[in-house]
Amino acid sequence: MAELLAGLGTSHVPSIAAALDKGLRDSDEWKPFFDGYVPAQDWVAGHKPDIAVVIFNDHGNSFFLDRVPTLALGVADEYRPADEGWGPRPVPNFIGAADFAWHLADRMVEGHFDPLICRELDVDHGMQVPMELVFGRPDAWPVKVVPILVNTIQYPIPTPQRMWDLGRLLREAIASYPTDEKILVMGTGGLSHQLQGARAGFINPQADREWIAKIGADPARYRAMSREDYVEEFGSEGAELIMWLVMRGCMDADVRTLHQHYFAPASMTGAGMVLLENMR
Repeated sequence: MAELLAGLGTSHVPSIAAALDKGLRDSDEWKPFFDGYVPAQDWVAGHKPDIAVVIFNDHGNSFFLDRVPTLALGVADEYRPADEGWGPRPVPNFIGAADFAWHLADRMVEGHFDPLICRELDVDHGMQVPMELVFGRPDAWPVKVVPILVNTIQYPIPTPQRMWDLGRLLREAIASYPTDEKILVMGTGGLSHQLQGARAGFINPQADREWIAKIGADPARYRAMSREDYVEEFGSEGAELIMWLVMRGCMDADVRTLHQHYFAPASMTGAGMVLLENMR
C-alpha cells in the first residue's frame, strides 16, 4: 500500500506569491516569514514524497459564483498556473498523479462524497503558494499532485466535521492504493483574516497561535466548531481553516508536531504552518 508520509498545514496568502515574484524573500519584512518554513522544507526534501495531495479553494479563477462545486477533484495529467489577472506566474506546470486521483475519485463516491471531476483545471495561488513554500521554485516539481478543491467562498460551505470525514476517507484511499509511493497531504488556507464587511482587516493572532499549537495534539474542539464559529474566531476568509481538517483527519489520533511557525501580519492575514507525522 502507499504510505502517508506526513501532514502539512499552511497558509496560501497571495501576497506571499507577490513577494517571491518581486525578489523580496530576504527583505527585512519577509525574511522572518520565509525563514520559518526552512526546517519543514528540509524535512520534506529529506523524505522525498512522490505525491502531494493539496486541499485548497479556488478564488474565482477556475470556478465563479455562478457555478461553485462544494468539492472538486483534479484527475488531470497536468495543471497549469492560473492567470489571476496579471498573467500566469513563472512557476512550472504541475504534473498530476492521475492514477491515484482516479483511485481517490472512486473511493470518494463509494464513501458518499460526490466531487466534481476535473479533467482540465488551472490552479491559482491556493495551490501555487503552498507548493512553493514547501518545494521552492524548481525547474520541475519533485512530486506529482492531486488537487482537492473545497468551496470556502460561497455559503453554504462544508462543515468542519465533513472535512474531517473527508480526511478519514483520504486515509483509506491511501491505505488501499497498491503502490509503495509516499504521499504528503497538505491542508491549506488561513490563518485568521477578513477581507470585507465591517471587520475588514480583522486578524486574531491569539486564536491563530492556539490553532497552530493544538491542531496536532488536540483537534477535537476544531472538529466540533460550527461554520459560524470559524467566521467569528478567524474571520470570514479565515474559515478556510476547515481545509486543514482534511489533512488532520487523514492522520492518526496521536501525531508528533515536527515543526510549527507563525507570522503576522502577512498582508491582512495571520500566516503560518505546521508539519505533523504519525507516531510510529
